[in-house]
Parts: sequence; C-alpha cells; structure tokens
Amino acid sequence: MSLAPRAVLVHRTTEYDELVARHGTHGQAAFFLASRGRDIGEVAERHRRTRRALAEVTAAIPLSWRQTRVERADLDRFLFAPEDVVVVVGQDGLVANVAKYLAGQPVVGIDTDPGRNPGVLVRHRPGDAATLLPSALAAGTGVDELTMVEAVADDTQRLVALNEIYLGAAGHQTARYRLGLEDDGGVVEAQASSGVLVGTGTGATGWIRSVWQERGGDGGRGEGRRGGGGGGDEGGGRRGAGVRLPGPTEERLVWFVREAWPSPATGTSLVAGELAAGGWLALTVECERLIAFGDGIESDAVELTWGQTVRVGVWGERLRLVG
Repeated sequence: MSLAPRAVLVHRTTEYDELVARHGTHGQAAFFLASRGRDIGEVAERHRRTRRALAEVTAAIPLSWRQTRVERADLDRFLFAPEDVVVVVGQDGLVANVAKYLAGQPVVGIDTDPGRNPGVLVRHRPGDAATLLPSALAAGTGVDELTMVEAVADDTQRLVALNEIYLGAAGHQTARYRLGLEDDGGVVEAQASSGVLVGTGTGATGWIRSVWQERGGDGGRGEGRRGGGGGGDEGGGRRGAGVRLPGPTEERLVWFVREAWPSPATGTSLVAGELAAGGWLALTVECERLIAFGDGIESDAVELTWGQTVRVGVWGERLRLVG
C-alpha cells in the first residue's frame, strides 16, 4: 500500500517573532524600534500576512494528505520523503534554502508579501494553493526543472546550491589558489582575488548578475570588459565581456573571479567563463584556509586548506518548481 502524499510547509521565523524573542515583549520591541525611528506596525503587519498565508495554505491541503511544517533553521535536520510536496511559504530565498535538501520532489512557492518579494521562485498566492496542491503530483503539471550547481572537494565534501556557490576567504582577506578548466586543455593559473562565484540561471537574477553587469555584460563600461581586476589580457577580455547569462533551466553555469590581482606570481587571464553540463572548474587552495558556501549561507560552508582541490559544475539533480 502506497503512502498518501505529504505536504511539507516550509517557512521561516518572521522579523516580528525575532524582535519579540530578543526583547521579551511586543512593547519592548516597539520601544526599541521607535528609538531608531522605526514603527513596529509595519513589521507586525508583515507578520500577520505571513500567518494568514500559512493558515490559508494549511486549509487548502487535501484531507487525504498528511502534513507537517518545518522552519528554515531546521531544514538540515529534516528528512524529506519521495512522496512529499514541498510548499514554500515566504520569500524567494526560502526556495533556494530548501532546494539542496530535495531529490525531485515538486516545490510550490507561495508569496506571502506580493510586491515586496520579486516572485521569481514564489510565483503563487495563498489562494492558489487549493488548485495547485492536488495537481502538483499529476502528470502533465507545468513544472520548471531548474539547474543547480555543486562543488565537490577531494576529501568528498559536497555542497549544492540553486543560485550560486562562492569560493574564497571567509573574511576580507585575499584568497590564493590555482584555477583551471578541466576541459580547456589543462590551462591553470595562479590567482589572488576576492574569490570566485559560480552561478546558475536562477542565480542570474541576483549576485551573479551584479558581477556580470560590472563586467560590461549589460553594455555598460565596467572595468571587467577588459577581463576584470585591471590589467587583464586579451584572453581575459574575451572571457569577461563575452559571457552570456544562462536561463534558469539551461544546463549551463557562468563563473566570475572577483577583483583578480595581477602580480609577478598571479595572473588575471582566467576571470570569467561558462560551464556546460559535464564541464568542471577546478580550484586548488594555496593558502591556509578557504571556504565554499552556497546561496549566501556562510554558516553551512565547506572548509578547504592547503593543497586541497574543489571541482564545481552542474549538479545532476534539478529543482522541480511548479510553474
């Protein structure tokens, strides 16, 4: 006998809850914000909208289904099952937070604050849940399969992300490493930089896009048009200015080196490029400590040290987002 589907509602603690937890009472939280020229009313209203959205989505779950809730902070301890339908109630970033824990389960993104959130990943309103949930497991349901990125270290540590993976120093120190493309004739370059970003088409709406624009990707006059970091050569210019951002479902990644520094020992010719499925960007650490983290979550980082190599490429799994 097969198990009934389970709706897993993913949410996060609201700003209001965090303020009250920190200050003890609504009144103390209101006083704290007022002392800084802010009104707690706006924060409280967003809290109420989130709670109403959770209640509306919960009421829309079919009676024959099982259901549970998981808070963002508990995702790394939650076990998702094959029969789950994951319902993300909140912001776009919350979809990215949950993506790396899934293995093909459909995801429905519910926007709790339309107009404030871009709505790239949380595409639906709470009122849509009654129609979306029963059809989420049906054949023929419109689902976008979004490409994801993975980093695999030589000691088997693995990191997966929906938007981008950052490799570099934990603070503001210079990252030192050797960078190479495994499908580019074995070309390897020693570099000193602010780190490397490798992103997907979904991430191309955020951090990756800002770097791309600085490199002249939008037709502007960013110094990255010359290869980034100043002093890039002709090859660096071609790689930097010629990068085309992928679409969310394309099996293609883009990568950028941030603020590469030219010196007698370090170069700036490998500063940007593309990775197709099956291609790998390899980074070998040449300093005491570097980290790799995904989707802005530095607390869930892979630590790397002298001589370790990490390879970054397209992940075999995809996020199945109900359209």
